[in-house]
Amino acid sequence: MPRSSAVRLSHFLPSLLLLLAGLAAAYVKDLNVFFTSLFNVLPTLVLLLGGAYCAVYRRQRELFLMVTVYIAYFLLDTQTDFYRDNGKVREDAAVVFHLVCLLLPLLFGLFAAWQERTHLFQDMVARFAVLLVFGSVALALEQSFPQALLLWLSEIRWPALHGAWMSLIQLSYPMFAAVFLLLAWQYWRNPRPLHAAQLVGLLGLFWMLPKTFILPFTLNIMCSQVMLMIAAAVAHEAYQMAFRDELTGLPGRRALNERMQRLGRNYVLAMSDVDHFKKFNDTHGHDVGDQVLRLVASKLSKIGGGGRAYRYGGEEFALVFAGKTIDECMPHLEVIRQSIETYAIQLRNPDSRPQDDQQGRQRRSGAGASSVSVTVSIGVAERVEQRTPEEVLKSADQALYNAKGAGRNCVIAFGQNRRGAVRMDAAAG
Repeated sequence: MPRSSAVRLSHFLPSLLLLLAGLAAAYVKDLNVFFTSLFNVLPTLVLLLGGAYCAVYRRQRELFLMVTVYIAYFLLDTQTDFYRDNGKVREDAAVVFHLVCLLLPLLFGLFAAWQERTHLFQDMVARFAVLLVFGSVALALEQSFPQALLLWLSEIRWPALHGAWMSLIQLSYPMFAAVFLLLAWQYWRNPRPLHAAQLVGLLGLFWMLPKTFILPFTLNIMCSQVMLMIAAAVAHEAYQMAFRDELTGLPGRRALNERMQRLGRNYVLAMSDVDHFKKFNDTHGHDVGDQVLRLVASKLSKIGGGGRAYRYGGEEFALVFAGKTIDECMPHLEVIRQSIETYAIQLRNPDSRPQDDQQGRQRRSGAGASSVSVTVSIGVAERVEQRTPEEVLKSADQALYNAKGAGRNCVIAFGQNRRGAVRMDAAAG
């Protein structure tokens, strides 16, 4: 689970930019014919393209989120078009608007929290049935008992909690608050770009509804932006699946291959391997082995000297130093090697994880705590004339093999012999 603030910011940034762009566009007063025509077709265009994108990747949750937002847009757009053309609202405008204000956050939260199941067809039928039931009941009540429904929706049930600033029916505010807390809890448990987009999208809908009849094209713009947030989150997650290693959070092999194609004339590549990892895995189990890989990845991600760490595969990691020489990189690699060697890994039962950082520090500092440590071997190679990145990486891998033969827990450059291994204990001797 990603925890760094930078990763979390990357989850929210695309949606926040789309939200700000939507807010800015909504407040533009004088629009030319091109933008007027664009905003009229934009929600439908976004639904068709974004919905097709979600359908191809079998992302039913995101598809139904888009459909929910579009249905709300369609119902309200019919009302706003009539208002602009006739200078007055339709007779059913109030009850339709209040129903949308209540059901939009409800269905948005329901589909946002509804995880996909194994049987995609059954899951799609179930989602469609829920949407159909809510729509049918709302339509039947609106057609059969419009006045009674309007009175029930617009009733102020908690006068002490009702403020003059409230532009929506009172029931809408606790509904939005409950859904916001639900989606915030979902993101806290499982930080994902999609969950971040759902949160920001809900805020956009909450801002949009009171402005529907006040600011022209607010409805078109914000509904389009919310659907774009969802589509962008799907694309973001697809990119992460393809280019980022799920266990360690580092960029994966495919990202490394792409980076190697964009290196300049001077660069250094290093290959790192966890020493005796198979034996460690067999002794302590795969859960502890995964913990070790995450630790090594965390240390390597902090490499200095402009280096960038990648998960190469298994217990192997690659490091890329663009525009550097091998002499500039060796001290930084040695610092990382020492950092991993001296770090004590506390063995713990996964069922008794600490609830917070303070409790975790207390456990780690407790007497008699069971701990282990690991070391890494590192091979380094520098680009020379007429050598491709693949050849440099192969040389780094050969240097890694030499580091293993030199006794492990050391840094060796390609072409060095065992006596040239960089290791603090040897240097001290």
